[in-house]
Amino acid sequence: MDLQSRKLNLIEYLIQTTDEKVIQIIEEIIIKLKSKNQNDFKRFSKEELINRAKKANQDYRNGKYKTQDIAELESQNW
Repeated sequence: MDLQSRKLNLIEYLIQTTDEKVIQIIEEIIIKLKSKNQNDFKRFSKEELINRAKKANQDYRNGKYKTQDIAELESQNW
């Protein structure tokens, strides 16, 4: 069974359920997953940010960049 079918089956199950405990458990799982995903992003240190900015400036000076127009054209092919 593909993911889309599984999602639809789950939605149908949730619509039909009258067991509030099931809904509560699912809500708790979703809340935990959301908070976990938000914590997956690592903040850059000040040194890392400075190094990234220096590299970006160096790339720009060396002509290693794309204009907005080029980026928009490329994104049309995604």
